[in-house]
Amino acid sequence: MARVYREGDIGNEITNRKVAVLGYGSQGHAHALNLKESGCDVRVGLYEGSKSRAEAEEAGLQVMSSAEASEWANVVMMTIPDEKQPAVFSEEVAPNLSEGDLMLFAHGFNIHFNQIIVSPEIDLGLIAPKGPGHVLRRLYVEGKGMPALFAVQNDASGQARDLVLSYARGIGCGRAGVLETTFAEETETDLFGEQAVLCGGLTALLTAGFETLVEAGYQPELAYYECVNELKLIVDLIYEGGLAQMRYSISNTAEYGDYTAGPKIIDQAVKDRMRDILTDIQNGKWAKDWVLENQSGGSSFLAMRRKGAESRVEKVGQGLRALAAEGAEPGTGGNGR
Repeated sequence: MARVYREGDIGNEITNRKVAVLGYGSQGHAHALNLKESGCDVRVGLYEGSKSRAEAEEAGLQVMSSAEASEWANVVMMTIPDEKQPAVFSEEVAPNLSEGDLMLFAHGFNIHFNQIIVSPEIDLGLIAPKGPGHVLRRLYVEGKGMPALFAVQNDASGQARDLVLSYARGIGCGRAGVLETTFAEETETDLFGEQAVLCGGLTALLTAGFETLVEAGYQPELAYYECVNELKLIVDLIYEGGLAQMRYSISNTAEYGDYTAGPKIIDQAVKDRMRDILTDIQNGKWAKDWVLENQSGGSSFLAMRRKGAESRVEKVGQGLRALAAEGAEPGTGGNGR
C-alpha cells in the first residue's frame, strides 16, 4: 500500500514562504483562507474587475493582480478554471517567476496535456484535494481535513518535495492524509472518474431511471424521489462505511435487488465503453476536443448546459425543492405533469 503522509510527517516550511493563490473560486478561497489561518503570508491574485475582490478583502486577504502576486510570491498556486490557465500563465505568471520558485497546480490537466510548460529551473508540483473547495474549507474550520494527492515534477531547488507537502499541511490536508502520485495519474484518473462515474455516468443513470418511470405512466414527482432525491441517503452510507455499510443499512429486499439488477444495468458492454472513455483520456483525444471547444467559444458546451437545465428531471426537482423550502407537503403541487 502506498504511503500516506500525515501532519506529523510533514514540516512547516510553507510558513516561511510568500504564497500567491491565483483565483478565489471554490478551491481558491479555501486554499487562501486555510493557509492564512495556518500562519502563512498569503496574497490572492485576481484579474482587474473581478467580482471576487470584495469578498476576498472582506475575509481579510490582500488582493493583487495575478502578475503582481506572482512577482511578489515565491510559491504560486493556480486555482482558476483549467480553460483559462494557459493564457494567464503565459501572460502574467511565467514572466514573473524566478529560479527556485515553486509553481503549484490543484489539477494536472494543463501540465499533463502540455497546455502549460513550466521552465525546468522552476519547481513544479501538484496538490489536489479530493473534494470541492467549500468542503475543504468547512473541514479545516472544524479542525478536520480532506485527503489530497501530491506530485513533484520539477525539483530544481532540491526542496520541492518538502515544500509541496508543507503546502498540503497548510491547507489542512495533512490531517486526513496526503498520497503521492504523478501529474499523469492524477489527471487521467480524475477525468475518468468525473466522466464515467461521478458526473457523466451518474447524471445519465439518474435521468434514464427518472424517464423510464415517467414514460411508464408514473408520477414525475415519485420518479424524482425514487431515482434522484434518495441518492444522497445511499451516498452518505457508502461514504461512512463503503458498499458493505450501505448494504447492511438498506432492506433485504433492496439488497437482493442490488445484487440481481445491478449487473444487468452495468454489464460488460458498459465496461467496454468505459475503457473507450479511458483510452480517449489517455491518448489526449478528449483533452484536444475540450481545448478546441474553448478556442471556438464553447458554443456546443453552452448548448449542452442549457439543454440540461431545461430537462424535465430538472424542472420536477426544482418544483419539489421549492415545496420543501416552503414547508409544504410533497406531491400537493402540479409539478412536471
